[in-house]
Amino acid sequence: MAVRIATLFIYLFIHLFTVLSSAEAAEKTAQPWKLDGREVPIPLGSSQSLQNSLRGIDQPNVAARIKQAPRNRQQWDQMISERAEARNIPLDQVEKMMSVKIDQTAISGVNAYWVTPAKASKEHKNHLMLYVHGGAYVFGGGDASVFEASIISNSSGIRVLSIDYRMPPEHPFPQAVEDTVSVYQEILKRYEPNQIAFGGTSAGGGLALAVAHKIKDLGLPQVGAIYAGTPWADLTKTGDTLYTNEGLDRVLVTYDGMLKAAALLYANGNDLKSPLLSPVYGNFEGYPPTILVTGTRDMFLSDTARTHQKIRAAGGAADLLVLEGLSHAGYMFDLKSPESQLTYQEISKFLKTHLQN
Repeated sequence: MAVRIATLFIYLFIHLFTVLSSAEAAEKTAQPWKLDGREVPIPLGSSQSLQNSLRGIDQPNVAARIKQAPRNRQQWDQMISERAEARNIPLDQVEKMMSVKIDQTAISGVNAYWVTPAKASKEHKNHLMLYVHGGAYVFGGGDASVFEASIISNSSGIRVLSIDYRMPPEHPFPQAVEDTVSVYQEILKRYEPNQIAFGGTSAGGGLALAVAHKIKDLGLPQVGAIYAGTPWADLTKTGDTLYTNEGLDRVLVTYDGMLKAAALLYANGNDLKSPLLSPVYGNFEGYPPTILVTGTRDMFLSDTARTHQKIRAAGGAADLLVLEGLSHAGYMFDLKSPESQLTYQEISKFLKTHLQN
């Protein structure tokens, strides 16, 4: 994979937990985390870089995370502003780090970013990925929405259109779905549907899955492939690993805090089990080929596996990549790690297999 990334970018991009260098981490003694009275050691089946990273951090504090959840509009506005400022990396720096060209645009009134790789793949000459960012449907908009889009453009050699869909508090559900569908309808004037992929991580993965349901409802042609990275496929607290990986997932940590608050904010009073909010409850007949990625410490492991099973049960094509010891979206944090390298290699192979010329 040709991704190049500066240390500063890694630190700013994560902003969820500190990643120590291998040398720093090696100096620490690995202390097993305690979970419900059990000791959970460092996963020795994961890469050395992931093991070192886990040795360099303290176990997440579930109670503290629950208290951090915003409880009113003022607190939401403050948190959204703080996170946006922390992730404010100039686009020209992203271009240089990722070897891509980024051009801001508007399509059907929706803000978006064209991301073009410096070295385009000949297999993707006529292809496009429509990317939707993560961030619990509340964070990650604006210029920050191009981070993983740039990684995929670089690693796969595919042109990407990153959709900066509108978000709550001002624009709750169904605005994100409607914005994405509007862009897709416009893109269909330039590309054949089997030349287009949808993709995203976390809420972005969930949105990509939900939009495929909406496309089916509207009678529009389906895309050629979907990338659903650890998708937030169920906004309710149903999946088994929302319980078993609580306090073990060093990114999400717990449902009963930010996740629950964001789910309710985004849903805006609608049924959380609506397939356009929680796509795992939808009908997957005629669904596009989908690659799903998760990790054994990911709280969304169950939701990802459930989605994979439903696509397969409906006769669809679906690949599931589960990475040892990885928390939610951990493949995005250290792009030099074997886990990250494998993830984006598999995405690249999947897109080349299923998109048509």
